[in-house]
Parts: sequence; C-alpha cells; structure tokens
Amino acid sequence: MSIKPIRTKKDYKEAMLRVDTLWDAKENSNEEDELDVITTLIEAYEEKNFPISKPNPIDAIKFRMDQLGLTDKDLTAFIGARSKLSEVLSKRRGLSLPMIRKLSHGLKIPAESLIQEYKRSPIKSIYLNSSERGRVTGTAKTNKRLLTHKLKA
Repeated sequence: MSIKPIRTKKDYKEAMLRVDTLWDAKENSNEEDELDVITTLIEAYEEKNFPISKPNPIDAIKFRMDQLGLTDKDLTAFIGARSKLSEVLSKRRGLSLPMIRKLSHGLKIPAESLIQEYKRSPIKSIYLNSSERGRVTGTAKTNKRLLTHKLKA
C-alpha cells in the first residue's frame, strides 16, 4: 500500500484510478483499508479544489417547492400576501427574519441557506421630467395613463 498526499491533478487522477481498482475490495482487507484512506484524501482534495457554492436563498426555496410539488400560493403561509410573495420570488424584496424562520421550520430548508446574501433585482423606477411631475398628483386614472405612456416611451 503506497499512499501519498494528493497535491496535483496528476495525483488526483492516479488516486481515482486506484479507487476503481479497489472498489470491489473484500471487507476487512488491506485493500479496503487503502480504499478508505484514498477516498478520504480524494474528498479533501475535491473540497479544496472543486468547492460547491451554496444556492442563493430564492433558488433554495424554488428547489424545495419543486421537490414538494408546491405552488406560489402554498408559500403565502410562510411569506405573506401574494404581492409580497411575488416580490420575494422575483428578488425585488429580501427575506425578513420571520419569513426565514417560517420557511426553515415549515419547508425544512436550513436557515444558513436562507440567510445568505444574494443579489436582488432592481425595482423598476419611473423618472418623470419636470413638466410631468406636477401631473402625477391627479386622479389614479390620469396617473395610470401617464405612467403607462411613460413606460412605452
């Protein structure tokens, strides 16, 4: 049994080939012991050289929804009103601590996955020029027409 640290890609490939040859080792044999040691070295090398980043919280929620066959409507118990839910899932609103607690407990998503920072989508802003600012204070129908026109422009 010739075991050495895995420091390079070449060492890694050699170790993987050795695992292939030892895979069917008999229980309580020297080959099984060697397999255990080599796989431990491989795991350490892979963790160092091929780190797997954690998903952002919204991706974790969507993945769990998919696993459980849930719809957006099912999440209102954890996040709140559908408008708030829509903002959270589109990354326009961040998760609050109560939301994180409810999601973690209810959907069994690790809290450390939900509290991570993630890039939020900017909220679309409509900038009106000086001549339009005064007109926005009119009726809701007028404001809607003005803003719709501004979005099309």
